[in-house]
Amino acid sequence: MSDYLNFVVGEKFPLPIQAQGQGGLFQADANGLLFILQLARLDVIATEAFRTGKMEFALCEEDGLLFLLYQIDGIFKEGWGDAPLALHTLKPEHRPTEKSLADPCLHLYLVDSTLQLLCAQRDIVLDAPFIEAIRRHVAARQADPLEPAAYMRRLQGIYAKYPNDTLMRKNAIAVQTVPLEITPLPGMPAAKKH
Repeated sequence: MSDYLNFVVGEKFPLPIQAQGQGGLFQADANGLLFILQLARLDVIATEAFRTGKMEFALCEEDGLLFLLYQIDGIFKEGWGDAPLALHTLKPEHRPTEKSLADPCLHLYLVDSTLQLLCAQRDIVLDAPFIEAIRRHVAARQADPLEPAAYMRRLQGIYAKYPNDTLMRKNAIAVQTVPLEITPLPGMPAAKKH
C-alpha cells in the first residue's frame, strides 16, 4: 500500500469510493489488492469479526469477469457476498502494475458507509494459487480491456445465471481460508500462554 496514504481506524477512509452503499468492493490497482467492505450498521461484534475473525475468500471467473467471493464469520450468518473486479473504472495511472501485483497481500478495510469512517483493517497474505489467478486475470483484461457497456452486459448476464453467490462459489477457481486471529488491541498486553 502506498506510504503517502494514512489509514487510521476511527478517521475518514482516505480513498475515494466510487460505488457508495453496502457491500464489498474488490480492486487491483497501482497500490496493490484491496477489499473494502462497506456496511451501514456496524457494532463492536462486526468490527472485531472483521479485524480478527475467520474469513473465507474464493475467486470465480465467468465470461471474462473475476469475482472475489467472501464469507466472514460474525458479520454474515450464511451465504456469500461478491465483489466483481472492474479494471475499466480506473484511470490509466491507477491501473495495476507488475510491481503492485508482485505483493501477495490483500488489504482489507471495513468502512462505515454512512459516515465513511474506517472501522477496522487487516492484511492477509494470499496463497500462491489465489494470487496467480488474480494476476492471470488482470493480465488478460489489460491486454483485452472491456468497455463499460460490455462489462455491464456481462455482469448482468452472470447475475442472471447465478441468482445467489453460493452457486457461484461452487465454480471457484481458487479458495483461501483466513483463520481466527486473536491479536491484542494497540496498547493492550498480549495474552499469556500457559
